[in-house]
This record gives sequence, structure tokens and C-alpha cells, in this order.
Amino acid sequence: MRKKLTAFIALIVVVFLVLPLAGQAEIRENSFSLSPVVGGFTFDGAQDLKTRPVYGIRGGYNFTQNWGLEAIFDYVNTQTRGSWSGHDVDVYRYGLDALYHFFPEDKLVPFIAVGAGAMTLSGPSSYGNIDGTDPSVNFGAGLRYFLSDDWALRADVRDVVRFDDTWHNLEYTAGISYFFGGEKAKPVVEEAAPVQEEVKAPVQEEVVVVKNSDCDNVPDDLDKCPDTPCGCIVDKDGCPIDSDNDGVCDGLDKCPDTLAGCKVDKDGCPIDSDKDGVCDGLDKCPGTPEGCKVDKDGCPIDSDKDGVIDCLDKCPKTPLGAKVDKDGCPIWISIRMNVQFDFDRAIVKPQYYDDIENLADFMKAHPHLNAILEGHTDNIGTAKYNLCLSQRRADAVMKILVDKFNIAKDRLTAVGYGLTKPIADNKAKEGRQKNRRVQAVLEAMEVKK
Repeated sequence: MRKKLTAFIALIVVVFLVLPLAGQAEIRENSFSLSPVVGGFTFDGAQDLKTRPVYGIRGGYNFTQNWGLEAIFDYVNTQTRGSWSGHDVDVYRYGLDALYHFFPEDKLVPFIAVGAGAMTLSGPSSYGNIDGTDPSVNFGAGLRYFLSDDWALRADVRDVVRFDDTWHNLEYTAGISYFFGGEKAKPVVEEAAPVQEEVKAPVQEEVVVVKNSDCDNVPDDLDKCPDTPCGCIVDKDGCPIDSDNDGVCDGLDKCPDTLAGCKVDKDGCPIDSDKDGVCDGLDKCPGTPEGCKVDKDGCPIDSDKDGVIDCLDKCPKTPLGAKVDKDGCPIWISIRMNVQFDFDRAIVKPQYYDDIENLADFMKAHPHLNAILEGHTDNIGTAKYNLCLSQRRADAVMKILVDKFNIAKDRLTAVGYGLTKPIADNKAKEGRQKNRRVQAVLEAMEVKK
């Protein structure tokens, strides 16, 4: 093993010595590399395997010019020796190495490597040393010689330790590396020596002093606006230019495209006191509450036309014409009719005619409303009898609404519920009286007059 290693190292040293070292290349930060390699693999003597060629591929990434990682894969086809001589064995080595490069900006770059992985041997199953996968580590060194910015020759030597019986294997390879990605070094450009020019004696000329009091580069004797503030752009007469006519000259105007009519601050920027997006001067509703949507004139939008603007309207879809409260919600009005009956009677007492008339007037004021007249009884008697009695009571109230108060019959519905919906305790006389009733409840949205 030592003779082969010595011969390989000697060959590599001779090759790299005869290569020119002039010129410049480098390991580039954040670059990738791809390296096919070929060489020899000498197994530990205890493994009874012959030295054979090794073929491999390396894929690397350089975090910095000095440090990098490299994924490895090798293949060796060898044979057993000794008592089991002549059997083919396939060897696969794979893992990840960490590399440290010395002198990464030179053309010849030495490096050291250490890594971990595994070795898989596939051979006769009856020969225990050569069948299976075991973890491995490796360490060694190598050289790269750059032929150009992207191409380099390489040579490596590794001690590969397989953790079965801690066998030491020697791998020695040569190959070529292709680098891509990363930032290439910028070429060094030598600066030309300064040219010495003949220094001529200055010609004494007459100095004319031009007075410019307001620093606008227009002489005072030609300046028609002698008090122009410093920084203003001026015309040929020395007068300030104000392109947007907002009273702040160009050059000092930080908002040079202000709309005509807008009030501006000292920097020429529009003032928007209520922060509605429409500048003061053009805003027809200058006190708009903050956050309200406005139209092009700066006035709050009232989508449902109820007099309460959208941003304050808690009922934004109020029907047109409805009266609303301060929150923009419709105001509702209602009426309740409650007609009571004597025991086992369906005759409406005259004392309840006013309640019935009030219901009729409400329906006339709101012609879109219909009414349901609900008839009820106490719990004396059978359920079937009371159901019929409650229906007669509801029909009696409906007849008065139609005949006496001229409510269209198709706007009324009479329904008997019998004893099923008491509103008071039927054990007491007063409670039974309250339960013998016809009731109706109507509700309507109040409209503007």
C-alpha cells in the first residue's frame, strides 16, 4: 500500500511542478463544483480484496473561499483473494466531506478534507467480510491546479476507515473540476502614470466683480426681482417661477404639481384639515369627520339618502323615505289590539270598539300592512270545542273591521288557537278572563311626511 501511495504522490508532484504557476485564479465564494475522478483503491489486508481502479464523482459547494462541503460517490469492482480468490465484489462509497482550502486565491490550491459516510460491499453472502453496509469516516488532503477561472485539475489521497473491524483503506484519485456560480474576481487594472503637463505662468486678466445680492445668478443691474429667496428657480429676468401657481416658487416647492385653488403650507404642499383627501380651498365640506368616504368635492357620501352619512350610519340600507334616528336606523311604530270575551261567548263587547277602530285607522295609514287576528280561550271545556270557540271570536272581530270600519277582507286573516296559548294562569278567575281574547299586533316603519 505504501509503495503505491508513494508512487502516486510522486507522480502528482511532478505533474504539478511542471505546470506553470503564473496567472491568477481562485476558489470563489458561493460557487458550486463538479469533479469526475479516477484512481486506485487499496483495501486493508485483512479484507482479502484486491487493489482495483476506483471511479467517482464529487459535487461541492464553497461557503467561503476557504471552507466548502463536497458530496462523494465512488465505485470499485474488485475480487477476493486468499481461500476465496476470484469472486467479484462491488464496492460503493458515499458520504459528505468538509474541505479547507489553503491559499484560495492562488493558481495552485492545497486543501485538507475530513468526512463521514458509508461503504456498501456486495459479494458472496457466505463471505461475511464482503457483504453489507457499514459506516465509515475518511481524512486526507489534495491539490487543485486552476487552468482557468472555471476549470482546475485535482488530486486527492484519503484514508477511508470502515467501521466493521476498523479497517483502513487507501484511496488515491486524480480528476478535473468545473466551477460555476459565485462572483468572479475582478481583473486588476493598473493605473497609468499621470502625464506631467507643462505649467504655464498664469495670464493676469482684469477681474470684473458682478454683484448678485439674492444669489439667483442674475446680476443686480439686470434683476427685476432683486429680493428672490435663495433656492428659487428664476427666469431670465431673475423673477421666481411658480409652475403650479400656489405662491411657493419652484425650487422651494416640495409639491410642485398642486391643483389650482388648493391652500398650501410653507413648503407648497396642499393642506387637508379634515384629512379626507380633498385639499382645503377645493373642499366644499371642510369639517368632514375623519375616516368618512367623500365625493370629489370632499363631502361625505350618504348612500341611502336618509340624512346620516355612510361613516356614521349603522343601518346603511334604509328604504328611501323612512324616518331614521341619529344612527341612521328606521323608526318603527306599532299598535296592539286586545279584545276580551265573556265565558263561552264570541260576542264583541262595545267597550272594545275603540281598540278595534284604532287598529283599523293604523291599517288605513299603512295600506301595505295586513293583519292576523288571533283567537284564544281559557282551558275550561274540551280542546276541540275551545278551538272552534276561538275561531268564532277571531271571525267576530274581523267582521267588525270589515263591516263597520271598511277594512278590505283580503287584508285580514282570522286564526283560532283554542286553549294552546295562554298568557295567564288558568287556575285563577282573573287569569282565565285574560286568556279569553282576540289579539293583533302590527308594526310599521315611520315615513317622512
